[in-house]
Amino acid sequence: MGKTLNFAKLAAVASAFCATPALANGDSDEAFDPQAYFAAECSQCHGRAARGMASFPSLRGKTPDYLSQRLETYRAGDAVGPNSMLMYPIAEELSDQMIESLSAYISENFG
Repeated sequence: MGKTLNFAKLAAVASAFCATPALANGDSDEAFDPQAYFAAECSQCHGRAARGMASFPSLRGKTPDYLSQRLETYRAGDAVGPNSMLMYPIAEELSDQMIESLSAYISENFG
């Protein structure tokens, strides 16, 4: 029963992330605002200062290459850690250019 409850919680959180408001209007790569996306999506788990919260890791001090590689791995549906399922629906919405912009923004602002 405990595993079912944990899965139910995980599914509820994951479904909340599936409708990514920052991309809901069909943003193109050119219109993508990494600052707004970070505030709307990433900060929910990683914190407004990217320090991480609870089981969600800090993004501070990570290079753009590291962040891009992680997002590409999640987008491909490959597991990285225990929170991978939460990252899949987030990353699958991002194009290569969006990943590059977001990774650069995080690295430059939370380095």
